[in-house]
Amino acid sequence: MSTTMQPPSAPKNTNRLGYSMADYKGADSTLCAGCGHDAITSQIIKAFYEYGVEPHLVAKLSGIGCSSKTPAYFLSRSHGFNGVHGRMPSIATGVMLANRKLVSIGVSGDGDTASIGMGQFVHLLRRNVPMIYIIENNGVYGLTKGQFSATADYGSKAKSGTLNELPAIDVCAMAIELGCNFVCRSFAGDPKQMVALLKAALGHQGTSMFDVISPCVTFNNHDGSTKSYKYAKDHEEMLHEISYVPFFEQINVDYKEGQTTDVELHDGSHIRLRKADKGYDPTSKADALDTLRKCQESNEFLTGLIYINEQKPDFLSLLNMMDAPLATLPQETVQPSADDLKEIMAELM
Repeated sequence: MSTTMQPPSAPKNTNRLGYSMADYKGADSTLCAGCGHDAITSQIIKAFYEYGVEPHLVAKLSGIGCSSKTPAYFLSRSHGFNGVHGRMPSIATGVMLANRKLVSIGVSGDGDTASIGMGQFVHLLRRNVPMIYIIENNGVYGLTKGQFSATADYGSKAKSGTLNELPAIDVCAMAIELGCNFVCRSFAGDPKQMVALLKAALGHQGTSMFDVISPCVTFNNHDGSTKSYKYAKDHEEMLHEISYVPFFEQINVDYKEGQTTDVELHDGSHIRLRKADKGYDPTSKADALDTLRKCQESNEFLTGLIYINEQKPDFLSLLNMMDAPLATLPQETVQPSADDLKEIMAELM
């Protein structure tokens, strides 16, 4: 998922590849003023700029919903595909099979992921398709006037006063259970944490699942909502302070043993986790699931890098695919000869 370009001598106010921040922006947002999704867009722009990703080597994908409009607002020079409702994972899989050199980022919502798209989402996770999968999670269906989504917490109150009487789907717990090896959660109002996690996701090889609590200012930002700005700030449980060291910078040890966890990512970059809870191990699946359960029981929402495993191979590696992108192969390479077709047909008889 990472790029392999080395840092050139770049002009002032540009990144290591010589691009300005403007090169990573997109169209002006048409979402409601104050929407949490726009805050996420800003952090995606900043993370890709600071990490140093070639804009034209990015594939941005989405489904249907307010969240799925946001790829129009960043990386205007990249490839983009807006799929049908809940079907973005299969498109992302096809994109990465066709061209493994691309950096793939998918933006989905709680409805697009945890309702109509659930079937495709779970298989993307278990396959470990190399991509960043962002869920802009506001607990409601904003385009259809604020009904509860599958991630709305039990007992949460709608703008109309209706209480949600169904249990919530915890996408982070589900992702860990299904074998996703980079699972994190953040809040749209915490830009520093978001940027560090996004840059770490760029260095990870495999699916990086990123659940972001993103308040809907129109339908779900009132007293009684568990996805509002006030509730999020009052109930956030931070696992650690996060800092990030890119693969092209020298790694300096500047902390006491036992205070900070230093995780080396696939591309050689490092993410540093200064622990809020000294007993938490982000590489332990059991710790991650147990901590999520405890926070759910106490009505807190956990933020930070919840689980990471850099050892499991990604989907493309498991298929033993060649290094050259399939999309770049000439026709004479991919088209079977007449003799090859006869041999294949003979095996099927």
